[in-house]
Parts: sequence; structure tokens; C-alpha cells
Amino acid sequence: MRTTAAGLGLWALVHTLRSGVAQPGVALTFGALIAVGELARQGPAGAHRAPEERERAPLGVAGALAYALLGEVAGTPATHGPVQTLVVVGVAGLVGLVPRPGRGPAGDRLARHLLTCGFAATCVQPLYAAGPLACCVGRGHAPPLVLLGLLALTALGDAVLAAAFARARSGRPYGALLRGELRASGGIGPAIGVVIALATAVAGLWALPVFSLPLLLTQCALRRCAAVRATNRRTVASLARATEIAGYTPPGHARRVAALSRAAGGELGLREPDLDLLEYAALMHDIGQLSLVDPVPSGATAPLPPAEQRRIALLGGAVVRQTGVPAEVAVIVERQADPYREQPVTARIVRTVNAYDDWAGRTAGPDGAPWALERLRLAVGRDFEQGVVEALARVLARGGRTT
Repeated sequence: MRTTAAGLGLWALVHTLRSGVAQPGVALTFGALIAVGELARQGPAGAHRAPEERERAPLGVAGALAYALLGEVAGTPATHGPVQTLVVVGVAGLVGLVPRPGRGPAGDRLARHLLTCGFAATCVQPLYAAGPLACCVGRGHAPPLVLLGLLALTALGDAVLAAAFARARSGRPYGALLRGELRASGGIGPAIGVVIALATAVAGLWALPVFSLPLLLTQCALRRCAAVRATNRRTVASLARATEIAGYTPPGHARRVAALSRAAGGELGLREPDLDLLEYAALMHDIGQLSLVDPVPSGATAPLPPAEQRRIALLGGAVVRQTGVPAEVAVIVERQADPYREQPVTARIVRTVNAYDDWAGRTAGPDGAPWALERLRLAVGRDFEQGVVEALARVLARGGRTT
């Protein structure tokens, strides 16, 4: 799909250079709007990619879709067509990639935008020309219901492409990825794009700053929220290292449990807010050991009696409640030692991954991980849920990749 998008973009660029740019002022204005939106979307380094990350760039999405759906500019018919739409969206998207070049999620976003905006323009532009639908559509004005229907199809196609790209990167089940993308599809950006296209047809290019400024402020607020989440994650990770610094748990244990727990949760189809809570709880699942007078050998709580595991979990929950993280995190920490049938799925995941890492660390060499996974499977139905164990197994089969 990346190759297809790149090929379409290159062909569109050559075709546009040969035939000339139609209405260059309009093209430049919309291209600048898209580029500003993409440049403003740059979030904090190290933040997790999530389906709703697309909403960190509502201005870029709105500008690209508005140009694809544009039929008139202050009463003058727009003549750019689908091919030039690909060029404007592609060039502006490349400008947005300048601060962080690469073929990762940002490159996938550009490929998706090219394909979805090209689809939208190909569907709507013929409606503005004379033809069998002209009597129903009218010159330059597609009915809002037509645009909304096309918007729904475009959002569906974008979700399908986003899930396919994520599948190629992570190897996670396509169904779970598609469900997550569908939950995150739509949003304020595409909706404002339709409004901008309709307003530009009447008011001209003055409609862009009128609708773009509030959207840009919204985008800045979303970026600030992303920065706060990244700061919270780093703070929790630093707090979780207290058990390692004090010698209660092995180095890297909390980080490994958090990474595998988040990956297993994604495998099970958990939503992004639940994955964040799960990650926080996994990072701090052993923090109750700081209240112990005598450290647990090697920090491994899985071999302890159930009553001792529950005591440590309750101590950890009490500590977590003082850190300012959501109360749900403390609940997960407290309930990780309960019988698994009484636990929420997040606590089951932490319980399973913690036991795996404890057991894998007790056996040196390459046989530790397979032995620990086999021990989990032998305890399915008694101590662990089969679905969680198999989700962890699929993550481990991919080499523990979490994205």
C-alpha cells in the first residue's frame, strides 16, 4: 500500500507539472493549511502511537479533506480535480514529515491521507461537472447529506488502511486493530473539513482562517494533553524503579512487565485508555514490596503463598493511591493477587505477565522463556485465564514486539 500511494503521488505530480497547476492560489492556500496542521501535530518523543493519535492533527485532516471535497470558491467552480488533490496533499504532508523523517507511523499516515483523499476527490469531483447527477447535485454544491455519506465511507476506508498498516508493523490480529481504528475514526477534523468545503464555496478563502483558528487551538490543546500523558508515564516509570534501586526486584522487571502487559492487552482488544491504566499498574505492581521488612528473594512474588501475595498487593495499592494516578490503577494493583475468576481483565493480565517474568528470570539461558510459558499453560484454569496466556504467547512469538 505504501508503494501504491507513492506511485499514485509520483504519477499525479508528473501529470500536474505537465498540465499546469489549476487555480494555484487556492492550491497554495490549502497546501499551507495542511502543512501547518501536520507540523503542529508533532507530539512528545516516546509517546505511544494510538488510534486517536490521528486527532493530534485535526487541522491537517480538515484541510486535506476540504480540498478533496471543494467544488466552488466564492461562486467560482473549482477545477483542480482528483489528480491535483493528490499532489497538494502529498507535498504538504511531506513538509509535515521534515522534522521527523522516516517510514514509520508518520509515513503510513501520509500514505493513508493520499489514498483516502484521492478516493474522496474521485468520488465527489464528478458530481460538480455536468452529467447525469448534475440535476440532483447542482452546480458546485453537493448536498451536505452526500458529503456526509462520502465522509463516512472515507472514514471507513481510512480505518481499514490504518489497521492494515498497524498489522504490518506489529503482527497483531487485524480484527482487533480494525475495531480499535473504527472506535477512533471520524472526529472533529473530518467534520470540520466538510464545513470548510461548504463555507469556501460561499465565502471564498476567507472561510479558511475563520474555521482553522479554533481548530488550531484545539490541536494545540490536544498536543498539550499528549505531553501531559507522556510526562505522567515517565513519572510513573521513575517511581516504579524505586523497587529496583532498593534491591527488591531485578533490574528491568517492571519495565518488562509493563511492555508485555500493554502488548497482551492490545492483543485482547483493550481500548487505549484501558491500556494506559494497565501500563501504569504493571509498572507499579511490585511497589508494595517497599513496605516489607525482609525483601522477597529475587523480588519474585509468583512463588509466594496466595495470602502473602494479597498482602503485598494491598500494600502496593495503598502506596499507588498516594501517587495521584487514577484510582483504577490502584484497584488493578490490589486485585492482581485475587483468584483470577474474580479479577478484571487488566488485573489478570498483570498477574499472568508478572508470573511469566518471575519464572523466566529463575532459569538462566534460552530455555527460561519457553519453560515459563509452559508453566503458565499448565496452570490455566487454576491460576490463570487461557485467553490471557495465549495472548501473551502470541506477543512472545513476535519477539515481544509491542507496537
